[in-house]
Amino acid sequence: MSSSLPPAFAAQLHLFVLRPLFAVSFVASLLILGWWVAWRLVLVHVPLVQEIFGLRKKTVKPKPPTSHRFSRLYSSINDRRRQD
Repeated sequence: MSSSLPPAFAAQLHLFVLRPLFAVSFVASLLILGWWVAWRLVLVHVPLVQEIFGLRKKTVKPKPPTSHRFSRLYSSINDRRRQD
């Protein structure tokens, strides 16, 4: 006596359970591999992705008080008034 499954049941098990499971796992592995390759080659170097995932901290530089054109304009007006 053999303890194996009947051939018809084994064929249906293979057709309806194992093949879809293998297909889904194959597609998932391709997606994961593609994402990993894209991450290593391209996405790590994109500043927006670095900021979203916290890979790089934004450095905040304090701006000097006379760096804008309006402050230059107003300071030149003040200088002219002082000279008059």
